[in-house]
Amino acid sequence: MIFDKKSFQFLKALQKNNNRDWFADHKGDYQKAHQNAKDVFAAIHQRLQQHDEIEKSKMMRIYRDVRFSKDKTPYKPQFGNSFSRLGRELRGGYFIRIKPGESLIAGGFWEPNKEDIFRIRKEIEMDASEIRDILADAEYQKHFGGEFHSFGELKTAPRGFDKNHPDVDLLRKKGYVAIRNFTDAEVLSDNFIDEVDASYQALRPFFNLFSDILTTNLNGESIL
Repeated sequence: MIFDKKSFQFLKALQKNNNRDWFADHKGDYQKAHQNAKDVFAAIHQRLQQHDEIEKSKMMRIYRDVRFSKDKTPYKPQFGNSFSRLGRELRGGYFIRIKPGESLIAGGFWEPNKEDIFRIRKEIEMDASEIRDILADAEYQKHFGGEFHSFGELKTAPRGFDKNHPDVDLLRKKGYVAIRNFTDAEVLSDNFIDEVDASYQALRPFFNLFSDILTTNLNGESIL
């Protein structure tokens, strides 16, 4: 299973012709590209199930909600899919986006609720050594560059935390996400799904640690 070059060409053409008339004229091309992406995501899902427990797989719609957006283009020139891990026991999720020039995969905790982010921060406050070990791990660094991304950070430590804490860089984050970017050539290569799955497997120590944090109290006792 590969992501077809014609599917990629459709996305590139949509970037240049992001309007309803053009899309209507190329509806057949879209349907073929959509099915191709759906098949690729299904293959990735199947791989994930071999080494993790996935509760839900969801493919993103190509149609944009423009009601509250400054960008009024009607379509997202990309295909995306999320994979949610098993409920309360296994936390976090995976994501993939195929977009010319901006393809990526990600995994982790995008927007933790206030209880989860507080619990993670308390763990960091008490002892961040295991989290630092994850970031320093050779496999994690190979696939994700040895850092967590966050969609927004606080300017200083969260309320109630020491602004001079040695791990304040981790405390300031609003999320904890690993990201790997892919070139267009990598997306179209025969081993794209293999590379995606290898990267997802490299996330397991990260997920295992954070799942443990979010299902226990600071004494290590289960809260499930």
